[in-house]
Amino acid sequence: MRRLAAVIYDLILLIAVFFVATALLLPLNSGEAFTGQHFLFPFYLLTIGFIFYGWFWTHGGQTLGLKAWKIRVLTDNQKPINWTQALVRYLTALASWGLFGLGFLWILFDKDRRGWHDHLSKTAVFFDAQKKQ
Repeated sequence: MRRLAAVIYDLILLIAVFFVATALLLPLNSGEAFTGQHFLFPFYLLTIGFIFYGWFWTHGGQTLGLKAWKIRVLTDNQKPINWTQALVRYLTALASWGLFGLGFLWILFDKDRRGWHDHLSKTAVFFDAQKKQ
């Protein structure tokens, strides 16, 4: 459930980033909305999404949603991931969503609680220990 909550937090933030990224392009389109004829626009947003997730994953292993829920993305041996692993993780996660979330549902059946994106990028999600006060 913590993973799902982190995904929702990050999705809200990513939508805000998409709004800003779109606003930056609007002057190049005479201030008009982007349509299906603008076939590069979805690739632009996918690139923005990768930069968003990739930067957070490679700089501390936590997006803001992951940080809020005390979750960290690291390599299998708990080292920071690199940009190649971030790209594989991102593209595999997109494919998982495109296949009705099957790559994420895999977490429920995997003995190590890892999704397709974890396996293919050789990364894992780690839960920070709760500090006792």
